[in-house]
Amino acid sequence: MKIICIGRNYTKHIEELENEKPTDPVVFMKPDTAILLKKQPFFIPDFSGDVHHEVEVLVKINKVGKYIDRKFAHKYYDQIGLGIDFTARDMQSKLKEKGLPWEKAKAFDGSAVVGKWLPKEKINDVNNIEFRLLKNDEIVQEGNTSHMLWKIDELIEYVSKYFTLKIGDIIFTGTPAGVGKVIANDRLKGFIDNEELFSITIK
Repeated sequence: MKIICIGRNYTKHIEELENEKPTDPVVFMKPDTAILLKKQPFFIPDFSGDVHHEVEVLVKINKVGKYIDRKFAHKYYDQIGLGIDFTARDMQSKLKEKGLPWEKAKAFDGSAVVGKWLPKEKINDVNNIEFRLLKNDEIVQEGNTSHMLWKIDELIEYVSKYFTLKIGDIIFTGTPAGVGKVIANDRLKGFIDNEELFSITIK
């Protein structure tokens, strides 16, 4: 399986990092070794002093597809989840300055939190999902998929032009504003509506 991540998909997040608004989805990948093992804490890597949380709605692919038309994209997933794209922001900034790939800052071991999955039929409208991240019981990120520049089905259409989607692949659909640094002993909890989908400790 592969993890396909979308960057710069919420306008306010683009603005908070002072990035340019893209004309096409920004796509990068994480290996399966990036997935944080269940019930394990997230350990801040020793190569970064500024790791940020980025909460995101996730989609799990349930059938093989290539060049998927947007009108058929909804048939390629039946589970929605929530996760975190941990980012070594200091390293990412250095890499971006040099025009280099982001993988060391984005794809390191444990950098992808994948929470509990919800059946898609439990979601009234995938284009109107309310989600949030709490850090030490305070809301730090809130989002709604209605604010995405590219909605889920559009992302599946776009990504499948370049990569064959396979069963079990996960798409991280982008983060809203409010990203911030994590430190040891922080507790992060992610919710879709009022359902808690993950809870992790920072070490």
